[in-house]
Amino acid sequence: MGTRAPRGLLLLLLLRLLLPRGTSAGRLHNPGLSECFQVNGADYRGHQNRTGPRGAGRPCLYWDQTQQHSYSSASDPHGRWGLGAHNFCRNPDGDVQPWCYVAETEEGIYWRYCDIPTCHMPGYLGCFVDSGAPPALSGPSGTSTKLTVQVCLRFCRMKGYQLAGVEAGYACFCGSERDLARGRPAPATDCDQICFGHPGQLCGGDGRLGIYEVSVGSCQGNWTAPQGVIYSPDFPDEYGPDRNCSWALGPPGAALELTFRLFELADPRDQLELRDAASGSLLRAFDGARPPPPGPLRLRSVALLLTFRSDARGHAQGFALTYRGLQDADDPAPPKGSAQTPAGPPDGANVSCSPRPGAPEAAIGGAACWLRVKGPQRWGLPGTPQEAGPFGTAGLEGSPCPVLPGTPRLRV
Repeated sequence: MGTRAPRGLLLLLLLRLLLPRGTSAGRLHNPGLSECFQVNGADYRGHQNRTGPRGAGRPCLYWDQTQQHSYSSASDPHGRWGLGAHNFCRNPDGDVQPWCYVAETEEGIYWRYCDIPTCHMPGYLGCFVDSGAPPALSGPSGTSTKLTVQVCLRFCRMKGYQLAGVEAGYACFCGSERDLARGRPAPATDCDQICFGHPGQLCGGDGRLGIYEVSVGSCQGNWTAPQGVIYSPDFPDEYGPDRNCSWALGPPGAALELTFRLFELADPRDQLELRDAASGSLLRAFDGARPPPPGPLRLRSVALLLTFRSDARGHAQGFALTYRGLQDADDPAPPKGSAQTPAGPPDGANVSCSPRPGAPEAAIGGAACWLRVKGPQRWGLPGTPQEAGPFGTAGLEGSPCPVLPGTPRLRV
């Protein structure tokens, strides 16, 4: 009489068969080295306190001494933006990358972006030049006045491509790693256009592509690399209602270590379960009322099955977790050079902050756009009703948010 394969193992094999072409899971670059899991570094809670890395650049001012400006520890009493009695780089207004106030120069410059090598979202490959001849990504493309990062990722994932690029706030391009090999990198600050479909996201720039691996925010995957990162479905968008997603996790090693870098679920009915892949036994369960513990979580399993379910009302940022395989189940040491999540943010910050706290929402008849002035500017531009695109049609609620050429980067 034959033996039956354990239910968990059957699920693991099924996920391998279902994994769509192009979602080469477990390939996201150097997740253990990253301190940021949002493209613009809004979640950065590191300790760099100069505008350049390793002691370079200008020193940052302390946030509790910047009351004359718009952002200070007094304007962030609950620490949601990570401000406090320190001078670490932060991104409280959802700008392109973390920044800080500096001593004002003769030219009137009183803030600078921070160049932080460890603040790079795994799965976001960077900002690239798109001259159009030939296009930087050579696959299918389209436009939409409802474009978000995940809308483009989903489109390219369905087309079977490895990469997705967003440009000028409304355009989506698909491509392969062969395209990336000949790509020309551009400064991160060139990809500063607001996504037409989400005022809290960036979708490339004028002639600039923000390129992602399509496995970011996928609803299923087979992760076998020694270390990697798993994002909640639809990330960096909020996850939607009635989601039922599974990821098979089996890196080489004798045990697993997970670290939750972001975790924000709407309520107790939105749940993430961790099961042993061989036996199917439940190891851990987390939800909106029971978040995971801070710091690394070690499990004596060689393979896991992660399952996420949301209810009919579920909408929240979701989660980002890094994993690594351990050669020894009792190994306490993280990989050399990795950025570990501390037991608690040093400044009391909430590590699951939204990409753009207090961002304005789109309004019928004109979407609210966020320029470099620190306040919403409303554009009274009508959309094109029933505009066709690869993502459906858009009416007035999808009105464009133009960023005018030469828009100054102002901050008060």
